[in-house]
Amino acid sequence: MSAVTTAPTAAPSRGPITELLLGGGTARRVTWVFVGIMLLLSIVRVVSGEQALTSSSTFATALLLAVPIGLAALGGLFSERAGVVNIGLEGMMILGTWGAGWAGYQWGWAGALVGGIVLGAAGGLVHAVATVTFGVDHVVSGVAINILAAGIVRFLSELLYIDNPAGGGVTQSPAMSSRPPTFSLPVLSDGPDLLGDVAGSGWFLVSDVAGLLRGFTSGLGILTLVAILLVPVSYLVLWRTAFGLRLRACGENPAAADTLGVPVYRMKYIAVIISGGLAGLGGAALVFVANSFKEGQTGGRGFIGLAALIFGNWRPGGLAAGAGLFGFADGLQLRSRTAVVALLLLLALLLLAVAVFQTVRGKYLQAVLAGVFAGLSLVGFLTIDELPSGIVSFTPHLITLLVLSLASQRLRMPKADGLVYRRGEH
Repeated sequence: MSAVTTAPTAAPSRGPITELLLGGGTARRVTWVFVGIMLLLSIVRVVSGEQALTSSSTFATALLLAVPIGLAALGGLFSERAGVVNIGLEGMMILGTWGAGWAGYQWGWAGALVGGIVLGAAGGLVHAVATVTFGVDHVVSGVAINILAAGIVRFLSELLYIDNPAGGGVTQSPAMSSRPPTFSLPVLSDGPDLLGDVAGSGWFLVSDVAGLLRGFTSGLGILTLVAILLVPVSYLVLWRTAFGLRLRACGENPAAADTLGVPVYRMKYIAVIISGGLAGLGGAALVFVANSFKEGQTGGRGFIGLAALIFGNWRPGGLAAGAGLFGFADGLQLRSRTAVVALLLLLALLLLAVAVFQTVRGKYLQAVLAGVFAGLSLVGFLTIDELPSGIVSFTPHLITLLVLSLASQRLRMPKADGLVYRRGEH
């Protein structure tokens, strides 16, 4: 009797949402991470008594503050996946704020969107000309754009806003002529507001999840919805289309892509211009919040967007998580100064989990260090009643740096990112 051989069973294909969030992980892991985070937040809320930690207003503020950072990070994603480092995201956001403010007071919120994208894309075009055509070092070009953008918007403001009958001045534009529409889920987040009732009940975990859902579904601006949709759209464009494959090939091995007929220079130009447009759209989000352009309103968010991109391992879902982390920390310190102290307890619990994990893996030195810092965080939570205002305002930046340092060992940037490509030299 002849032996019957059985063909190996093919591994199930990974779904697009799974790839979006984890770059090849499982959807179950996403669920457990979400449940774990909400469980920790619930424990910290109950122990500390800080209801603002998981209130719907905190989550709504966090989402609002995360949008410009996330849009800047998405801009950096397109640029760096094509092999061009974009340190100039901050300058492109500055140009976008001025463009949105100028167009907004003349044509309303729709004009502000277009104005922000156009001026941001113009900054991207300058970066592309410098780096792709003339071979200027990417960091030098980006820093120059950041410096020039601040001077350009001051010059334009002096030219157009001084003695303007609509108002404004050297440091700000007139108010937008119309505000963007907002949306809320009927019954759940508006009207009867069932989620609001559950969030205010104080139930363990259930109220915290309700606060999260209400914060993300009540009073959403149109640009917030666009920013949320751009995360899966960016993934589909970059990982599920021929255009995205060619663009990513330019960031991994431009010489090989060139030999296969990919127009490397053109793809880099397109990617950097898209990058600038998205950063400019992030600047428009800031104008929507303030209802006008104000000098210095970006506040370094372009750089934070770049940090969120690196934290997210150059993936759309990861950078969205990084932007959300900073938005949550920033929103919490705006809602309550005492609630920021509760983050020390959250940090202690996270470090304790890291210590246990490292012990299981046999890495005792890392486990001891994590345990020591967990103890220090717990002591800080028990002994500090309220942090000084200067430290509170710096908390979002500190958390961003801390998480970025913890995530640095698993990062993989595009292989040709930041390299000047010249046909025939590679």
